[in-house]
Amino acid sequence: MPVSASPSAQFTVAIRAYNAAQRLPALLAALQAQVAVEQLAWEILIVDNCSTDGTAELVDQLQADWPAGCALRYCLEPRQGAVFARRCAMQQAQGEWVGFLDDDNLPRADWVAACYAFGCDNPQAGAYGSQIHGVFEVEPPEHFERIAHFLPVIERDRAVCFTEGIYARKKVLPPGAGLVIHRRAWLESVPNRLNLRGPIAHGLAAKGEDIEALSHMKKAGWEIWFNPEMHIDHLIPQWRFERDYLLRFFRGVGLGRCFTRLLDVPLWLRPAVTLLYFCNDLRKWFTHWLSHGSVVKTDVVAACEQEMFQASLLSPLHYYRGRQWWTS
Repeated sequence: MPVSASPSAQFTVAIRAYNAAQRLPALLAALQAQVAVEQLAWEILIVDNCSTDGTAELVDQLQADWPAGCALRYCLEPRQGAVFARRCAMQQAQGEWVGFLDDDNLPRADWVAACYAFGCDNPQAGAYGSQIHGVFEVEPPEHFERIAHFLPVIERDRAVCFTEGIYARKKVLPPGAGLVIHRRAWLESVPNRLNLRGPIAHGLAAKGEDIEALSHMKKAGWEIWFNPEMHIDHLIPQWRFERDYLLRFFRGVGLGRCFTRLLDVPLWLRPAVTLLYFCNDLRKWFTHWLSHGSVVKTDVVAACEQEMFQASLLSPLHYYRGRQWWTS
């Protein structure tokens, strides 16, 4: 199905869809219910990341009766991986700002208006993230708050600039769900080839693709923000709390850490910095083992933390073997 034509837009909502035929109707209904957008030229772009469940046919049916308030467009990205879908969206979008939603996100009624307003008020913002509220099919495990921001569930009550102060030193950046990116900042700053591909279908390879892209924008001088006025709900099903899934997820988080940590480190410093991170990760792993080693078989949150620390220790070997981080 080719990308259909659309008039020039000020804001694009981009949705990465993989086998999303059952989830898309609720998301699109939430977008149809957006308020305070009467004077805004905006569009919705579905990026089909090689679905096999009839997602394309569903979008085709919806386009036939889609209201005229905003365009509903479709494009196919045959290379599976979150990074390929995001790049495709940035190439196809017509909006000055591109707001990303996953197919398990539901934006609040004023999300689009709040996204656009923040971009207009902060022209130096290359990207800015949303509040992400968890909507759980089952009760999260005990101590879930320790790992919630990885899933992600992000709730703050004030605006934060991640490119200044303590947040810049800690290299904290917002997740991809609910993230709005200034299209020019991406096109000018982010290289066509990124090393981390992110989730592929239901696979959980080394993660960190959003951090990699945002780090390039940060290095180019763009500000990265968190905007508490933007709210989305993240639908988290039961299977995402299963022990096997969570352990694979946090293994992927850990394995991606070496690369993302070294993105803004000069080549000549990388061996020394890698050694420092390795020693710190070893300290964290040992401290965690002393505190929680006896409960990792019964406490899934403690097991996830232990898995992430172990994978972080292995992450230099993981990327040195592929010669990705050393020569990037």
